[in-house]
Order: sequence, then structure tokens, then C-alpha cells
Amino acid sequence: MADRIHVGILGAMGRMGQELVQAVLKTKGLDLAAGSEREDHRMVGGAIPGTDAPLFSKAKDVFKASDVVIDFTSPGNTAVHAALAGDTKTALIVGTTGISKDDDALLDEAGNLAVIIQAGNMSMGVNLLTALTRRVAKALDNDWDIEVYEAHHRNKVDAPSGTALMLGEAAAAGRGVNHDDVCDRGRDGLTGARKRGAIGYSAMRGGGIVGEHTVGFYSENERLELSHRAENRGLFASGAMKAALWSKGQKNGRYDMLDVLGIV
Repeated sequence: MADRIHVGILGAMGRMGQELVQAVLKTKGLDLAAGSEREDHRMVGGAIPGTDAPLFSKAKDVFKASDVVIDFTSPGNTAVHAALAGDTKTALIVGTTGISKDDDALLDEAGNLAVIIQAGNMSMGVNLLTALTRRVAKALDNDWDIEVYEAHHRNKVDAPSGTALMLGEAAAAGRGVNHDDVCDRGRDGLTGARKRGAIGYSAMRGGGIVGEHTVGFYSENERLELSHRAENRGLFASGAMKAALWSKGQKNGRYDMLDVLGIV
């Protein structure tokens, strides 16, 4: 059907890739167009199991076959995928965390030629938490210290998580300050007293934790903590499906999940 959206999944045979494949198959209005995997994967050249969608070794083939491509692969791929989105005028949804500032700029550039949706976290709950964090930070002055705590599974390769940084950036925006000027991403040894106005981070890695995030606001007399826990990876896939449906008919540009969900 012409009005259906054809979706490509990069890294389709990985753990998150399989979550995304199943989510596409279950979502009304979406069709699975194609997927990609590394060249030596045994399934490359055939179809994604349980579907008729081809599994390619080259990301470019996925972009050519799709209306929108979803990327939850490693941050080292972001530059290539941003360029492909621009070259093929294909919408790109990026849920990868740990992307560099250079890659972030390339996503901005690709937004001149295609719809680019990127977020450190695709879940509705986390994006509501982000909006709340910004509002609370705006209401509380520097007498309140801000700490962002996150916990993830043992195999996560970046820290702090993209979600933690998204929350810290929201807190900085609420206070009207530059995040890079106030963030404290590591404490070890004789660090001295906490700097007034700093936004601190701590990261835990272990077991199979899907994702936990808490933004704490601490004064001399009281504390306020806003928390979110992910029970399974399905919530990230669900958010990506919302983004895929929303992308249709949008003007070229750089967007995030707050745009998709209509959260101000």
C-alpha cells in the first residue's frame, strides 16, 4: 500500500535490532523493507528470519530500499549513516548513544537534506523525565546541587550514558548555563569540595540492567529525586516506531523525541 512506511533496520540481527524488527512487524502502518548486518554474518544474502525482507551487508542498500532507517548500532557508524541519509534523502532515526560532537554536527548537516530524529533515549517516560528535569532545574537555584546517576548492563561501552547526558543537558538548559562549563563527569582522589552550580554524574555497570536513571536535586535541608527504570528494551523500540510514523510528511530538519511526542 502506498501510504505505508517502509522501514529499514541497521544491525538487524543484534539484540536491539531484533527488538526493532519485531516492533515494525507489529506496528500498523509500517512494513519491514530491509536490514543490514556485518558482511561475515551467516544470514547476509538471505532474508531476515520470519520475514521476506532482505538482509544486506551494506547500509547503503538499506537506505535505498527504505522510507526511514533506524540506527541503534555503535557510535562509530553515525557519520557514515548520516551521510547516507543525506545522499538518499531517507529519514534517519538514531537511537545510538555515545556519539561525538563531530558526528552530532554531521547529523545537523544531514538535516538539511532529510528528516533526522536523534535522541539519547527513545522512551516516552525518559523524555517526560527530561522535560521535568528542565523545569525543576529552572525553579531551583544553585543552592541545590544536581547529580545524575545511571546504571546499565555490563556490556554497555559508553559512560555516562546518552540518556544521562541528555538529562544533564536539560538541567543546564533549565538554569540557562552551558552544560560543558558545569558538568563534572568523574571524581577520583582528592577532588576538593564540590563546585557550586556543578552538575555531577555517576555511572554503574553490572549484570543485565536495561537502564536506570535518577536526577537528584539536593539542598542543605531537603532532597528531590526524579527517577526512571526501563524494564525491558521494548520501550526503546516502541519509541522508535512512534518516531518512524511521525517522520512521514515532516520537513527536512533535525528533531528529537520531544518533537515526536509533542512535549514542550
